[in-house]
Amino acid sequence: MFVIPENLPLELTPFAFLIGKWEGTGVISYKVNEDDDSVVEYEFKQRIEFAHDGSNALTYVSSAELIDSDLPALPSELGYWRLARPAEESDHGPGMIVGSGESKIQSREDLEKLRNAEGGFDIQVSTLHPGGVAELYNGKIKGARVDLASAHGVAFETAKTYRHSTRLYGQVEGALLWVWEIAMPGRELKPHASARLERIE
Repeated sequence: MFVIPENLPLELTPFAFLIGKWEGTGVISYKVNEDDDSVVEYEFKQRIEFAHDGSNALTYVSSAELIDSDLPALPSELGYWRLARPAEESDHGPGMIVGSGESKIQSREDLEKLRNAEGGFDIQVSTLHPGGVAELYNGKIKGARVDLASAHGVAFETAKTYRHSTRLYGQVEGALLWVWEIAMPGRELKPHASARLERIE
């Protein structure tokens, strides 16, 4: 049975089902050339950890490697997941400037005021890739489902990039399932990868 972690900041309780370490396997699938029907597929194993340090954001770390392959490990990801709300005096930053005062979210009632018209919460996710790309996602969390769509990204001139991305996460029968779609430059969204992960901690 899942128990909400101790000392979890109130505004992170909508993310509580994600917190912990997850491991499992998935499939990467993509066309090398749009003019060709051939599809490349790889199986991979993945480990994801969502954690919190008492701040107003979850940390996200993902590592993955191909199964039965001599190819190098797949790119890792680092990121932060948080509720979409205006910055307030109690938030730290910019840089290492220390926040002052108390958060405006002091009770369940305060948190409920942030619910969107669909009954969930609007969220923001920032993700950093080792290939020189940083992505910002807007999204929604409702119950045990998360929908994300890329809103903005920056990359070094030498990085490999795509035009747009969506991600879906959901907890089904205790497992964490996710699906990732990407749109290459000049192309529409296509399935890219998916996985099923089990909680290990």
